Amino acid sequence: MADAGPNGNADARIVAVVVTHKRLELLRQSLTILTSQSRPVDHLIVVDNDNDTAVAELVAAQSIPVTYIGSKHNLGGAGGFALGMLQALALGADWVWCADDDGRPEGPEVLSTLLDCAVSHRLSEVSPVVCNINDPDTLAFPLRRGLVWRRKRSELFENGETSELLPGIASLMNGALFSAAAIDAVGVPDLRLFVRGDEVEMHRRLARSGLDFGTCLTTAYLHPDGTDEFRPILGGRMHTQYPDNETKRFFTYRNRGYLMSRPGMRKLLPQEYARFGWYFLVQQRDVAGFREWLRLQSLGRRERFRKP
Repeated sequence: MADAGPNGNADARIVAVVVTHKRLELLRQSLTILTSQSRPVDHLIVVDNDNDTAVAELVAAQSIPVTYIGSKHNLGGAGGFALGMLQALALGADWVWCADDDGRPEGPEVLSTLLDCAVSHRLSEVSPVVCNINDPDTLAFPLRRGLVWRRKRSELFENGETSELLPGIASLMNGALFSAAAIDAVGVPDLRLFVRGDEVEMHRRLARSGLDFGTCLTTAYLHPDGTDEFRPILGGRMHTQYPDNETKRFFTYRNRGYLMSRPGMRKLLPQEYARFGWYFLVQQRDVAGFREWLRLQSLGRRERFRKP
């Protein structure tokens, strides 16, 4: 069970954590919505991986109490959220609300809806649906329910169901609301992953913790479309991931190699080899690409986390 705060829902202390890197205007749009929630955020922490004076000035100008952390060392999304979440706990947060700089809540009721859902369902973590910022009825990332991949927000409800909660599944960091007790039990993102896969690794720990968590289907966080990376194979019955540039592929495949070696993920390893083997060797006929995928997988399994 999550603790809603010392005196329940209304008096819970909620600290928002935003990680940013060279996206000043997108950050401005995000903070506009974050700081105007009907259930106000009590404190805002912005971790700036570029240590930019303009970002510091933007954060200082917000209408709520703020902490700006300018990092002279790029911590990546993983390290940025780890630092911000720990700072939030140090400030006495009962709940920590995470947000990236290129997305934003869909409106002013998102935080209130998430908090009510967490309390009513006794959740330790709850996430909104993550939707395409340019087409809010389309999911920003495909989501699988059972054996079927869903791409539309409306498709998340099955067989006439009306429950607001999708249990045991959550997109972390994009509007995710963690109780302090959940962070104590699960920890913070792994700095070594830098970017890509850190939220999946957190989800792995959350699933193994025994805590209750899920996605609130009645509210959303808007994010740039990420579906282009997920390439259909076997007539769309399965998907594989192929990011659009070499740097993204490096971190994605290396970090997945590490993830697939962890407890709770190892059972997926045969499927991982089957999916990527089919994509590179059968569908794309890209032997060199498959060799590079194997090399990066090996780096992750052996915990070789040096940057490219």
